[in-house]
Amino acid sequence: MGEGTGNVPPAAHGPDLGSAVERAQRGDEEAFAEAYRIVHPGLLGYLRGMVGEDAEDVASEAWLEIARDLGRFRGDAAGFRGWTATIARHRALDHLRRARSRPRATALEQHVWELPAPGDVAVEALDALSTERALALIAGLPPDQAEAVLLRVVVGLDGATSARVLGKRPGAVRSAAHRGLKRLARQLKGKGKGR
Repeated sequence: MGEGTGNVPPAAHGPDLGSAVERAQRGDEEAFAEAYRIVHPGLLGYLRGMVGEDAEDVASEAWLEIARDLGRFRGDAAGFRGWTATIARHRALDHLRRARSRPRATALEQHVWELPAPGDVAVEALDALSTERALALIAGLPPDQAEAVLLRVVVGLDGATSARVLGKRPGAVRSAAHRGLKRLARQLKGKGKGR
């Protein structure tokens, strides 16, 4: 399981991640940092698709839980990616539930939150632009397709692991991802003709 995804760099499922997780479970902090560096970019992209600009906060909550429960994890590199995605999904769903029940920020509070953080650089903005555009296109998909595409393409999970994260059958997830990718391809072709 976890092999042949085609969307994930070899190191993501290979001995580097698996070895880092094993060493981290024995208390090696550098190994935990290595596992974080391998898994976090895809996880953050997935969370951006689910909760938008709150992704960093939700990712922080997820990583706290991952660090706390790491000793209980059993599995290989692909299993670790699926386990972390499941935790991140639960934190994102909790966040969305809280957001629905909390009052909206006032205009003044909103402006304060929108102030740029110190140290922001143009390179970060340019890098984020293409990611934001891609995530915006994915966000326009029906929810089941969007989440399947995020898990399969952004996080790089295989069909079976994605299905476990979502609590669905692998065929349903593969089908939703396929329909979502076809819809995205049609949207991109349509935009290209108008230019």
